[in-house]
Amino acid sequence: MSWLLRDVTLTDRAGSVDVRLDAGVVAEVGPGLRARGETEVDGGGAVLLPGLHDHHIHLHGAAAARESVDCAAGLDALLAAEAARIRAVGAGVSVDRHTLDHLVPDRPVRVQHRSGALWMLNTAALAELEPLPHLPGIERDAAGEPTGRLWRLDDLLRGTWPPRGDLTALGRELTAYGITGVTDATPGLTSVPALPQRVTLLGERKLLLHDHDLPGYDELRDRIAALHDRGLPVAVHCVTRVSLLLTLAVLDEIGILPGDRIEHGAVIPDPAALRGITVVTQPGFVVANRERYRAEVDPDDLPHLYPYASLLAAGVPVLPSSDAPYGPLDPWAVMRAAASRELVPGERVSIRTVLDGFLHGADLRPRTVAVGAPADLILLAAPLHTALDAPDAALVRHVWIDGRQVR
Repeated sequence: MSWLLRDVTLTDRAGSVDVRLDAGVVAEVGPGLRARGETEVDGGGAVLLPGLHDHHIHLHGAAAARESVDCAAGLDALLAAEAARIRAVGAGVSVDRHTLDHLVPDRPVRVQHRSGALWMLNTAALAELEPLPHLPGIERDAAGEPTGRLWRLDDLLRGTWPPRGDLTALGRELTAYGITGVTDATPGLTSVPALPQRVTLLGERKLLLHDHDLPGYDELRDRIAALHDRGLPVAVHCVTRVSLLLTLAVLDEIGILPGDRIEHGAVIPDPAALRGITVVTQPGFVVANRERYRAEVDPDDLPHLYPYASLLAAGVPVLPSSDAPYGPLDPWAVMRAAASRELVPGERVSIRTVLDGFLHGADLRPRTVAVGAPADLILLAAPLHTALDAPDAALVRHVWIDGRQVR
């Protein structure tokens, strides 16, 4: 279907224009375009934007979290669960299988720590994995028995329970936010989830540095060099000062490939050291977790927590993301968080800065509404200045992906 969007405004030109969509691309932009039988939409002077792109998300995890027990307020939430198998998320404590057995002795229970790095299983859930392999991430007690704590072993658990999480519902939610594309950062994921959004997988490019068991310098150098030799930029998970310094030392030796990324960059003492590398950050964390960060983050790290403004000032590209299900999925909430953060307020940036970050594509390049560009677009219900004054998902009026109207 072809579309003619009347009286819309764009971010890179003055005045209102008409925009024609045909064959999945922006076919024409200009004032007073003649209709050719397309479906017409009156923009009323509102702004037409490229669709938003979430640069770091975990789609299956985000879908499953919608149907999981929320243990953010404590493990007692497990007591009310009625499912034959209980999947829970958001726990703020690390417990062993005996603690979980006491709460739920008769059904398998898997509880994910809020960091996403740890799964805690009760005895019944562990028994379903027998024979349990001897992997470094499987914690064992002095007698060699598994404690129930599994570190960074999503691959071991994936597919062992019936699929959970409604990807269709997640796709609708993403659409309602104006998100037309996502980059899934789940390590090892090779199959593209079925969503209306365009999905890019980091796949083997995602290097997950286990904070409790960091690789040696030579090992990390060889892994990054092997990917670079194939022309593949890397995306390195860095949430501690040590993991970042290790990564930067390796990249200093072997060189930076265009498209190399630091995921999270939770602690960055020297922003200038990252020139040439893109940082994919999560401003939503700093607001959602501010009280916990105040209480738990090392005082030496707190001034460098999830920087944004200082990275930009140092010439480092920064792109926003959700890291859902571990952070808020709503990109408009992420914009508000980046502009209003109480922790390290000197790292605040404008709403426009964060919006522009969401307007970059999976290739990390900025996108505009221009002839030949993919027709992945959102039409807001207001001019741009209104959206910048009060960013809210309720402003998303229409959404097109590949020229198809999905909202």
